[in-house]
Amino acid sequence: MTRIIQSLSDVSDGYEALFCDLWGCLHNGRAPYPAAVAALQGFRAGGGRVVLMTNAPRPNRYVADQLERMGVPRDAWDLIVSSGDTAQAAMFSGAVGARVYHIGPEKDLGFFTDIPAEFADAPAIARVPLADAEGIVCTGPFDDLTETPEDYRATLLYAKAKGLTLLCANPDLIVDFGDKRIYCAGAIAALYDEMGGESLYYGKPHPPIYDLARRRLAATGAEAGNDRILALGDGINTDIQGGIGEGIDTLFVTGGLEAAAFGPDAEAPDAARLEAWLDERQLSPTYSIGRLR
Repeated sequence: MTRIIQSLSDVSDGYEALFCDLWGCLHNGRAPYPAAVAALQGFRAGGGRVVLMTNAPRPNRYVADQLERMGVPRDAWDLIVSSGDTAQAAMFSGAVGARVYHIGPEKDLGFFTDIPAEFADAPAIARVPLADAEGIVCTGPFDDLTETPEDYRATLLYAKAKGLTLLCANPDLIVDFGDKRIYCAGAIAALYDEMGGESLYYGKPHPPIYDLARRRLAATGAEAGNDRILALGDGINTDIQGGIGEGIDTLFVTGGLEAAAFGPDAEAPDAARLEAWLDERQLSPTYSIGRLR
């Protein structure tokens, strides 16, 4: 049974590091949540480290730039680890070949051009038309404000016929951008899987992003054991399932993607509804909270 808490400070003394989700927890895609910012600042003020762990399909420096533009203060976090980081490493390691077809918007082109130092001498990756591709890299829809996965069915049928593997740089299915719900790369990859294609995933809940987070945390001199890390987020199948799979305590932010399931007040989830909902999914986060604060 999950324990509903009122504030991160109720349990933070038991942890040295947070693996904190972004969309739906720290911000809504347009603006930060002030209470969430204050909670992270408070955790750091007490000596804890905050690792922002996001399924954004871009290298972490682009995520940092976005947070700065959005107004998230720099003293709210220590490190950023993105699914873009782990997926990029897989691509430059040859996971889907050297000639790839890119499904995604122009804002994600840094995924191809911002080459990590450790891959400076790796074979070049070329973005090519689908007919010439050895594999697919999907960072999201071309236009996430208007498109759905079904818009890609014909493309995916052609890719399946060619036997192409799809590298998914963001396993999220949906996120809330302000008051609008939009599809992510994970929804396109899931459709490809349903059609009999093969997709590779590198963000939450899959192990590579957690391995990278631990390595980067250790590099700062703040290595923490699993019993001293708390993973938090509003994605039950990404943030929470991933944390449980890694043996890490979890904090489910119920007032994000799934807010409508737990009663009329996003700040105060109905305990009975929450337990029934979690039982259906056979997942039990260590703690739950309406909104990060």
